[in-house]
Amino acid sequence: MRLRARARNLAMRLLVGSTLVTAVLLPQPAAAQAIDLALPTTARSTAEIVTAPDTFALPIGPFAEGRLPVLEVNGQVSRLAWQIPGQRMTTQQLLAPLKAQFASAGFDPLFECVDRACGGFDFRYALDVLAAPAMYVDLFDYRVFSARRDGADGVDHVMILASRAGALGYVQIVLITPEGSPGLNPPRADASSGQPAPDPDRSPADAAAPLAEQLERNGHAALADLEFVTGSAELSDHAYDSLQSLAAYLIAHPDRRVALVGHTDTKGSLEGNIALSRRRAQSVLDRLVDRYGVARGQLDAEGMGYLAPIASNLTAEGRDRNRRVEAVLLTSD
Repeated sequence: MRLRARARNLAMRLLVGSTLVTAVLLPQPAAAQAIDLALPTTARSTAEIVTAPDTFALPIGPFAEGRLPVLEVNGQVSRLAWQIPGQRMTTQQLLAPLKAQFASAGFDPLFECVDRACGGFDFRYALDVLAAPAMYVDLFDYRVFSARRDGADGVDHVMILASRAGALGYVQIVLITPEGSPGLNPPRADASSGQPAPDPDRSPADAAAPLAEQLERNGHAALADLEFVTGSAELSDHAYDSLQSLAAYLIAHPDRRVALVGHTDTKGSLEGNIALSRRRAQSVLDRLVDRYGVARGQLDAEGMGYLAPIASNLTAEGRDRNRRVEAVLLTSD
């Protein structure tokens, strides 16, 4: 018997005894190749962790009825994260080019969702996310995408998570491949993103860093968007980004404690200002507990009055900056 192979998909006729068997050679999956990835020129790597063998719970549906639908994927798990300073890119703008690049590499989508549609708080905290400051997730502004690719060495899976805080974008990519398969090539800068080039003389600390990162790096962070009723300790009834961020951080890290410290300008007596600043800090504490679900044991409220200014009290602008509440990170022991 002679086998004549002309090309892939060529029908072969095999004579077995008196039976004629026709076999069709189907296309074979292409050999696995490393994935090229382009990121904005301002992207700064914050984490790169590769573990093998490992298991990753890949989300394939929104959080519902007390559970997150996941696909348990085994193999080499590469967890990578980037911070992207610059223009205020939306989560859709952060995610779209990455989805397109993985689609070009042969990945087919499995699932995609946006913050509240994902399941909000419950989805986020059921998800495997790198800890701050490597990755930051705003509970009210994030997107998730997962996909798969069939290859000669097995199946590759990916999850992309995008969020932002102020002028900073955050991206986490988790790539799961068969052990020994190539993963991501070192990302290259993509100047077509419209992002300004990074300034080498400017530290990342100069950017509008998210609150969690400020706490971890500096030990304190101002809750700059708070508004109090004039002359009182009553916190205005708004949804404050700073409180949402602080609550998310504390809930994600139940071993951390924070002191909320109130500050005032120099108008009035020291005793009166210390009392007012402490009442304002207590108002913030109560709001975090009652509205955002933070454990009261993670919070203290203190008042410094006008003893720790950050600007001159000789100008209206300086006095306005001095009237503030700060979060001070305490030891977790």
